Amino acid sequence: MTQYLEIEGGRLAYDVAGEGPLVVLAHGIGNGREAYRFLAPRLVAAGYRVATVDMRGHGESSLDWPSYTRTDVAGDLLALVRHLGGPAVIAGHSFAGGAATIAAALAPDLVSAVVEIAPFTREQKPDLGGLLRNGRHRKGIRLLMSAGMLRSLKLWRSYLDHAYPGARPADHEAYMSALAAALSRPGRMDVVAKMGLSAPTDAGAQLANLRVPALVLMGTLDPDWADPEAEAEGIVAGMPAGLGTVVMVEGAGHYAHTQFPEEVAEVMLPFLKEHARG
Repeated sequence: MTQYLEIEGGRLAYDVAGEGPLVVLAHGIGNGREAYRFLAPRLVAAGYRVATVDMRGHGESSLDWPSYTRTDVAGDLLALVRHLGGPAVIAGHSFAGGAATIAAALAPDLVSAVVEIAPFTREQKPDLGGLLRNGRHRKGIRLLMSAGMLRSLKLWRSYLDHAYPGARPADHEAYMSALAAALSRPGRMDVVAKMGLSAPTDAGAQLANLRVPALVLMGTLDPDWADPEAEAEGIVAGMPAGLGTVVMVEGAGHYAHTQFPEEVAEVMLPFLKEHARG
């Protein structure tokens, strides 16, 4: 059952299931909390209270927020943790990976650890060599940039199809159709564009301030980077020594938690057992 949290600037939609230490799952841009439809039940079955939340401007959360930065979303996540009675482990995908990092750096009393899935958590520098060498990356960046600049749902859908190499869930086409319907509502692609074209410099500035453990999960076939593992290692290198761990998910694109939820859960659960506090 959808619940709502009213905060300054708008309203957040979220679900909660299970009992135990709190885990908050935040999706990436142009998606919704249903992106965790396979991973969340696995965490609940393992003994966690799991909240999935629609980011501002997405899903059933309200539109017309004053701004849409990672710092804004970090504040939203912390508001939800306070409301639900933290502390929590926050897992963020893509854009929300950076937001989770900011939340943890700003409020280590509320965030006991972070999981970053295919995260945009530091400034992105052009990799011309990578674009030339890696056709999958070249196509992914072209679709991402074009979808953002043109606010094109068609191009965004093409990017999503490209970001799921190989294995796809059985409900993939039905889910994508429902997502396209949600994004076709007035103003929704404007939010995708604003977030997609925003630089993650605010998240990168907080990496050195992180004080809690971080798990960075990256798909080996993620088209958003020419070398996904190097990007993950670069994120960890920006953290204080010993806090970050990188795990690569073989064969996954940008949505490892949807393509390979069992494998992602197998990696996350030992991390949660060690760092989640009830």
